[in-house]
Amino acid sequence: MLRGKKHLLSLVAASALGISMLAGCGADKKDKDEEPTGTEAPAPTEDAATPTPTEAPENPVDKYAMNTELTAIEVTALMGNGINLGNTMEAYGHQPGKVRLPDQTERLWGQPTTTKEIIEGMKAVGFDTLRIPIAWTNAMAYETGDYTIGKEYLDRIEEITNWALDAGMYVIINDHWDGSWWGMFGSATAETREKAMDMYTSMWTQISERFKKYGDHLIFEGANEELGDRLNDTDVAKDSGTLSQSDCYRVTTEICQKFVDVVRASGGNNANRFLLIPGYNTDIGMTCDNRYAMPQDTVQNRMMISVHYYTPWGYCGNSSLTAWGTTKDYDEQNGLLAKMKKFTDRGYGVVIGEYAVAFREDGTVKDNLVDFLDNFLNNCDCYGYCPVLWDCNGLYKRLTQSVMDEGAAKLYLSRTAATEVGKTAEQISREAKEKLDATYESVTANSGGVDDNTALAWIMFNSGDYTLMYSVGNTYDPSQLSGGVKPTDALITGEGQYTIGLDFTGIGKGFAVGTAFAAIGIANGETLYPGYFIDIISIKVNGAEYKMLARPYTTSDDGKCTRVNLYNEWITNPSGRTSDGELTGCSATLLDNADLGVLKTLEITFMYHK
Repeated sequence: MLRGKKHLLSLVAASALGISMLAGCGADKKDKDEEPTGTEAPAPTEDAATPTPTEAPENPVDKYAMNTELTAIEVTALMGNGINLGNTMEAYGHQPGKVRLPDQTERLWGQPTTTKEIIEGMKAVGFDTLRIPIAWTNAMAYETGDYTIGKEYLDRIEEITNWALDAGMYVIINDHWDGSWWGMFGSATAETREKAMDMYTSMWTQISERFKKYGDHLIFEGANEELGDRLNDTDVAKDSGTLSQSDCYRVTTEICQKFVDVVRASGGNNANRFLLIPGYNTDIGMTCDNRYAMPQDTVQNRMMISVHYYTPWGYCGNSSLTAWGTTKDYDEQNGLLAKMKKFTDRGYGVVIGEYAVAFREDGTVKDNLVDFLDNFLNNCDCYGYCPVLWDCNGLYKRLTQSVMDEGAAKLYLSRTAATEVGKTAEQISREAKEKLDATYESVTANSGGVDDNTALAWIMFNSGDYTLMYSVGNTYDPSQLSGGVKPTDALITGEGQYTIGLDFTGIGKGFAVGTAFAAIGIANGETLYPGYFIDIISIKVNGAEYKMLARPYTTSDDGKCTRVNLYNEWITNPSGRTSDGELTGCSATLLDNADLGVLKTLEITFMYHK
């Protein structure tokens, strides 16, 4: 993923492009790891025959039973592997001042109408938990100050919930993106901020009242990815953006506390219900930041925390990377997931509320899909997390109730909660750790990077549609290369002139569509050649000289990799060095992305010197 970059496609735009498996975790999301956009496998037709599930679901749970002896850690293990009913009940069709019915929105993002057979099929292929993303303001005329949720919407959510419970599943319901009304919390107007909390309070008061009789197989999740930087979104509150990041952490804590207080005060089984608290941006690193604080609760051991996993973004989120499995890939996945042990050590259950692997552009699964999933699920077993696949009629085909990839199908059936009956948590963790260690030892592929004593220059690149990439980030990693792209890197041996480039003519369409991010990087430049400057001599686009929009400057994000930004719209205040000591006229945006258009080749010659 590109840490700290804006999202490229809104969910609505993604849906319009026919995106399926990974489309709709959110819309127009900013300042966070990008959500997946994926590529859709062939779309279903609503009038297709609905086959019978391959096997009957397990006996239904007692949907009203509440086991107050279970802890959050214990119930997370019982939840097994889960799946999202993506792009369905959160499909956004809100019309200001109006209350819409579920049948007016449920299919807006290309999904078939949800049926009992679809839900039973999820259980039959190996998923023990269903997460239902929901846009409640679809059924709310909140602009008028009326926060009442339409009865029909509540009825439809309860119907789907009952189908899942009857199939023997756990169920998670939340408020999911929901037109980005969350930006009201970052408004410059106190009245708007108060309305945001009033609406949130009213929303969860009504949900709590409707479901208060349900037992511990139903879990409430306070939000999706919106608690964090997205509190500054301007989609609804045009004067939003007033919160610093530390403010966003503080307000996130306040919202989560309100969620807990409202649910607990509603009584019934809600007094002891398991509550799922969203992490900051649902990002692992930002959630593990010391500024993130879990809310206080009136009961012990009944809270969980939710984060999402889409790393690396080019493999999980779009079609730009088609393979996974280097030592760097395993190190990255193992290291990130281990961080959440910070919360299990404190008694909180951990739910990975979304994870996925995007399809190729042609709708087929990527190389190493099962390797990725197997190692991911082993990590979850090792630490006791519940993983929930993000899926929008992609890997799991709703109308045939089947998993489209044979290897993935076998894997999920082998990982159901039923397969772990009779094992202790310690035994499950130990066996998973043994599998992780054995897998890592068997990995012979290397990232192909450079050691600490080598300096190497390359062009970091993401195409404008994020379908092509090359080694984006401060660590040189040539394995992060879209198929058909030919890079020209340069070994740095000291002062001198160097040329680096990218050739896109070998990919299917023969060109990249502009750029969303580009930079010159020199691995180990800051440590091996401290204080050196990169002065660009020429940029050639498709073989022709290109005139830069501004002056370049030399900088570093990590004190190790030297960088010159070529197109980085997220940096507005240049901070670095130039050979003449002057930053006036410098910019992180040297390329005019609007004019780049068809990009067949990109070649940069620069002088590297003291």
